[in-house]
Amino acid sequence: MSDEMRGRDDDRGMGRDRDGRDDRDGGRGFRPRGRSHFRKKVDKIKVHNLVVDYKRPDVLRRFLTENGKILPRRITGTSAKNQRKLVREIKRARYLGMLRMS
Repeated sequence: MSDEMRGRDDDRGMGRDRDGRDDRDGGRGFRPRGRSHFRKKVDKIKVHNLVVDYKRPDVLRRFLTENGKILPRRITGTSAKNQRKLVREIKRARYLGMLRMS
């Protein structure tokens, strides 16, 4: 193989654009697109003084998907304590037939 061809192969695909600029800048200039700012989740149960009780299926349905699955804390923003209460009351309401099973 001649030196010309070897030199051309070495330069191929090494992170250079057509303009000769190097696109391997170590992460500088990268801006994440999409969710750059997020809103802090608030505990709806605490803020709105909701009474979580198995006898109030209208309140419990706010924390369920349309298929009847319980929404996780990271989606609803409830505290761990209130999430445990919520799950307990949803399961009671399901057992009594006031909410659909998932």
